Amino acid sequence: MTDLQSTETAQTTETTLRDRAVRQLKKKRDFYGHLLVYVLVNSTLVAVWAMTSGGFFWPVFPMLGWGIGVIMNAWDVWRGDFTDDQIAEEMRRLERRR
Repeated sequence: MTDLQSTETAQTTETTLRDRAVRQLKKKRDFYGHLLVYVLVNSTLVAVWAMTSGGFFWPVFPMLGWGIGVIMNAWDVWRGDFTDDQIAEEMRRLERRR
């Protein structure tokens, strides 16, 4: 490998790593925005419940339903990327199915 090729490979690797880092940071920022809206809206629903009847705690339904979405969003952000071994295993599995 020539010096030029190794420099190009290093730049490509750095660019790819930077792109992945930017994507991950955007996912985290989006998650925190989602979580903030979840807390604000559900706090408002609880306030409405408290100021009106105070009876059956009906805000639990949107809290649970939307909470599932927040959990799935967090899972997407923090579960991590696939490892090279996982990708290679899946490729072998697909190759066997041909």
